[in-house]
Amino acid sequence: MTRKRAGLVALFGAALLALAAEPAAAAQIQDSTTDSLIWGLNMNLLYVAIPITVLVEGILIYTVWRFRNQEEALPTQENRRLEVTWTIATAIILLFVGVASYQVMASPYVTAEAGDLAALQERDTELITVEAQRYGWTFYYNESSWDGEAEVTTRTDLKIPANQDVSLRVTSADWLHAFHVPGLGLKSDAFPGQYNRLRTSASNTGTYQLYCAEYCGSGHSQMLGTVEVVPQDEYEDWLAEQKSGGDSEGSSE
Repeated sequence: MTRKRAGLVALFGAALLALAAEPAAAAQIQDSTTDSLIWGLNMNLLYVAIPITVLVEGILIYTVWRFRNQEEALPTQENRRLEVTWTIATAIILLFVGVASYQVMASPYVTAEAGDLAALQERDTELITVEAQRYGWTFYYNESSWDGEAEVTTRTDLKIPANQDVSLRVTSADWLHAFHVPGLGLKSDAFPGQYNRLRTSASNTGTYQLYCAEYCGSGHSQMLGTVEVVPQDEYEDWLAEQKSGGDSEGSSE
């Protein structure tokens, strides 16, 4: 095999490897509205990044090969057409990335909405306060109002209904923490005396791992929990049982 052919084969192989990443990534199932929005943005950016990567690497490989025996480099000559072309191309790419990112970031499922809590209560059926403390989690199920005492309280395990908007208020009792559920695309810092809001709708039932994503002391690695997504009717039955004084696998108090 000649050197030229070997170079073309290597370039073709790199292009195939880059393109193979797209179907493998697309195969991942999105388990919540939030996760779906974030994953969709990543895929759109991937569609832009793949051809750019192949083009740049192709030019680099060609240049190294084409001028491999040239001892002295020639000075670059001014090329207005080339400069205008890459400036416009860069502007178009940045515009696409900016618009695509804004559409996702502006979604209430990704960025918390401004406004009073009364308006949020009318839109979100399930209202839950997440309180972090060294080194565990407490969940207060307020249901229809942020005001007053929680009707149900659990520790470590959070239960939410599937295919239902859920609004979470994240706070901390003592220190800096971070509420992170990778499987549902949820992450928010937890500060004492401050509430950060998350909103999502989980589409698939199952159990998802909850982590603290902010180093908070010697027990940080053990600050784990679970988020269980159950059908709506099962969730309502569970809430009714908790209100009547029942126990939920030792997680309520």
